[in-house]
Amino acid sequence: MDQVTQPNGLPFMKMHGAGNDFVVIDSRGRESAVVTPALARALGDRNRGVGFDQLAEIRDGTADAAFTLDFWNGDGTRAEACGNATRCVSDYVMRGLGQDAVSLITARGGLSAVRLADGRVSVNMGVPQLDWQSVPLAHEVDLLHLPLPGDPVAVGMGNPHCVLFVEDAEAVDLTGLGPRYEHDPIFPQRSNVEFASLIAPDHLRMRVWERGTGITLACGSGACATAVAAHLRGLTGRRVVLDLDGGVLEVDWRSDGVWMTGPVAHVFDGWLTPAFLAAHR
Repeated sequence: MDQVTQPNGLPFMKMHGAGNDFVVIDSRGRESAVVTPALARALGDRNRGVGFDQLAEIRDGTADAAFTLDFWNGDGTRAEACGNATRCVSDYVMRGLGQDAVSLITARGGLSAVRLADGRVSVNMGVPQLDWQSVPLAHEVDLLHLPLPGDPVAVGMGNPHCVLFVEDAEAVDLTGLGPRYEHDPIFPQRSNVEFASLIAPDHLRMRVWERGTGITLACGSGACATAVAAHLRGLTGRRVVLDLDGGVLEVDWRSDGVWMTGPVAHVFDGWLTPAFLAAHR
């Protein structure tokens, strides 16, 4: 992104990972972050803004991490984790640095990403949070069998997830069911909601309702949570291929964390006008 030719505007990138799409703003070198709740809401409007599943802002790193990454939902709330955006931005930063591995910081903590020989990018999303306080839940309960319809599993991946295993994920009414689980009182910070059906012991079909956004074509942290839940339920091993509406993600729950791998795409660069920015401070 050329930040010299348009000094009065704000450059951004549009990216996606398996159809999970993002607006990315590179704020490295600035004194402070530029994204506000109002700007996130305005940019997330697919008719009056740019449109995204999540907004990611790149900020300066530390001695141990090349960059810091902040996430926003389309409703102007903050998101603690976003696996596909992490992979996309890591690919962008790695290309700028001329390397195939990078460390970064999110609200989840320190993460690492690598580019594979086939161009896909893997990110270590960290160790799953499997106690009720960390997910978080409103009170102590069996995470593998929440007292909700459908017998869901709760998993924390830096953000909360409610995973339901169903006979046919294709037949699920995401619009009707997703908000019910997202806003259930057992999730004090709301929840992402995944519906998954078993294809084979190493293969799942998954669809997702994302907290603060709605239906998306893919969700990286959701794929990780679903793979963890499936293994804990005895449905799969620790390595799983997941078919999502927007493409295929692979998850490998290793001793050092949950690694998630998939495609990345840098679609276009653009500029937000000074008038748009002034209207949505």
